[in-house]
Amino acid sequence: MTRDAQTPATTLSAAWSLWALLLGVGLLMLGNGLQGSLLGIRAAEEAFGNTVTGLVMSAYFVGFLAGSTLAPRKLRRVGHIRVFAALASITSVAILVHVLFIDPWVWAAMRLVTGFAYAGLYVVTESWLNGHAGNHLRGRLLAFYMVISYLGMGGGQLLLNVADPSGVVLFLIVSILMSLALVPILLSYTPQPDSSQPEAMSLRRLYRLSPLGTLGCLLTGIANGSVFGMGAVFATGSGLTVDRVAAFMGAFILGGALLQWPLGKLSDKTDRQGVIVVVAALATVLSLAGLWLGQGDARALTLLGVLLGGTTLTLYSLLLACANDVLTPQQTVAASSSLVLALGIGAILGPLTTGLLMDVLGPDGFLWDLALIHAALVAFGGYCLVRHPSTDSGEHGHYVAVPAGTAPLGATWVEEAASEPTQLELDLAESPSEATPDGTTA
Repeated sequence: MTRDAQTPATTLSAAWSLWALLLGVGLLMLGNGLQGSLLGIRAAEEAFGNTVTGLVMSAYFVGFLAGSTLAPRKLRRVGHIRVFAALASITSVAILVHVLFIDPWVWAAMRLVTGFAYAGLYVVTESWLNGHAGNHLRGRLLAFYMVISYLGMGGGQLLLNVADPSGVVLFLIVSILMSLALVPILLSYTPQPDSSQPEAMSLRRLYRLSPLGTLGCLLTGIANGSVFGMGAVFATGSGLTVDRVAAFMGAFILGGALLQWPLGKLSDKTDRQGVIVVVAALATVLSLAGLWLGQGDARALTLLGVLLGGTTLTLYSLLLACANDVLTPQQTVAASSSLVLALGIGAILGPLTTGLLMDVLGPDGFLWDLALIHAALVAFGGYCLVRHPSTDSGEHGHYVAVPAGTAPLGATWVEEAASEPTQLELDLAESPSEATPDGTTA
């Protein structure tokens, strides 16, 4: 892939032309960041139990996968603006139902609905961004989107300090933010993009082309689901007050934002698979080191959050770039479909595995879960370094930082899923001869 020498003004002008969309996204991410931690804290206060809380949080990702496959059909029929408005309204209502019915089954249903709606919102946003920018500008515009997403999610954690989680005020704030996200979209004119259909690529075929990129996305999806689903539960169980829980989760996200670019640039200049193994190894060591921290030591846990966020939340971008290194330009769009699918499956499993471990081991189960996940990634990465070494061609794909907690390039794969229902299957009947090591088909 070639690099493009665009000036910063070009990127900024493209972002400015989409200011209403990006402002709406920022407000949505503020609400999403707040509600994730808020529900974790409130579930602990209501004594749901770690396993049940994990099930409730996993429901979000189940809804996410369902929404991703259905939203594109509505986009074709009624357009981006109407779908955005409808789904944002649904999220605004869903968070209020949590207050009306303090019941884990109701909460699980509302998390499923919220995940469904947010998947559609990501589809709208990312298809809008991809359709607005050409190839020369897409990476930078998506990076701008990533920064806004992280700032929104991090800011949402800080909003936990505004009121007592045991009351209704924070739930109302989430609902208000979701509703406000509609205003800039509905009161401004932004050209809507045309839909496109990428070619299909199954998980099985993608695994043949990039084993580490494919399986790594599944594993890092489990880790990300654990962080965003159970991180606040871990911090609460460790004895942190609400303001300290907010600081811990904010530090986690900040660490991911700060180290995205340095690690990405490093991976552009050296063996990307090696960088992934090293980062995963650091995440393993940090998770184990966290077991020796004193319960309730807020400063130590906040520092741990920054360091773990800088390793755990940067791996998806590295794995995405690793997979794209072995793909042809015609395959990259379709491959993002399978990579996001793997990430989503992992994200469903994350809160479940963490909740079970926390029921057995207490709050330390969160750190043990992260340690085991990243240790598995280290082991498989080491295997790939030996059996599937990177080709030293000097033609690395350009690294693009993407938010680990969202569905990067979601529009590309869900457009395919809507038009090709068999895409979500593993396609076990596919012949091995269809995919060759150089990424071409036989």
